[in-house]
Amino acid sequence: MPADLIPVFDGHNDTLLRLVLAGGSRDAKSFFVEGKTGHIDLPRARKGGFCGGLFAMFTPSRLLDDETLDLSPDDPGNFAPVSRENAEPFTRKMIDMALSIESLSGGDVVIAHSVGEARRAMADGKLAIILHIEGVECLSPDLSNLHELYQAGLRSLGPVWSRKNAFADGVPMDFPGSPDTGSGLTEAGRDLIRACNTMGIMVDLSHITEKGFWDIAELSTKPLVASHSNAHAICQSPRNLTDKQLEAVRASAGLVGINFHVGFLRPDGAKDERTDLDQIVAHTDYLLEKLGEDGVAFGSDFDGCTVPAALGDAAGMPRLIERYRQAGYGETLIRKIAAENWLSLLERTGL
Repeated sequence: MPADLIPVFDGHNDTLLRLVLAGGSRDAKSFFVEGKTGHIDLPRARKGGFCGGLFAMFTPSRLLDDETLDLSPDDPGNFAPVSRENAEPFTRKMIDMALSIESLSGGDVVIAHSVGEARRAMADGKLAIILHIEGVECLSPDLSNLHELYQAGLRSLGPVWSRKNAFADGVPMDFPGSPDTGSGLTEAGRDLIRACNTMGIMVDLSHITEKGFWDIAELSTKPLVASHSNAHAICQSPRNLTDKQLEAVRASAGLVGINFHVGFLRPDGAKDERTDLDQIVAHTDYLLEKLGEDGVAFGSDFDGCTVPAALGDAAGMPRLIERYRQAGYGETLIRKIAAENWLSLLERTGL
């Protein structure tokens, strides 16, 4: 990585899903070719200083055979329940995709099983992947396959996506809306949080209802983390966090990763690519005020959302970092937001 690039460790992307959905047209080999669609491949990651992150594994309610993933809130079919029988093999496909990328990389990509491994990989100029499951429909409610997934590399999970499952309830994608909708953790969900705390698996609160958030806040012994959410005070999406939730995150020495999806950034909730990068800065300013300099990081949602055209993809990260400089952010704070806060948080979680 060029010396003038700020290293970036990102809290959320859907790149593995994009590659699996694309099948033969976008297999693991394509990750090493600079593309014109999507947001992350190795050449664009290197251009942007993107050297590590949590790579999500998500099972859509509708499985499509190309790179188009329609999650329109207007179609309830996009939020229909997913069975374990469908989710478990599909999750395995994404794990296999990550393993194939690692194998084909010639050592340039590493699936990290600890923060130490991630730090070493990044220091050596490699891309560090930490595996994350978004919505754990692939898990048995008795958690009988959790250890097996851990052995396969799982180190982070979000109990829900924006739909109900055996463990908890998720928030809808409506706008405007409150996260205080739906139920909280089930007994299986409570068992899952305890197991994650014991095993050193990070629990992600993005997509969960406010009741579920408070259930986890009461139960968990680890920092509270929302890997890809923004400030509800600026954008009233139920996917964003209220001031009260942000207070709880700060009190737990937790973290929020800023989501680049324009619909979670803009006060009007519009999915408009013309959204200025200053809107990301506005959420960063607000979250820094509420969480402090150690509690804010990136949670881009690359390959799973509509990002501002001015950012474009992973190669555009230096443009966002330059906007932070223009806004008066110092280099130490920028480096914290870009990578160090995530790595420190994962250490506090026990990875």
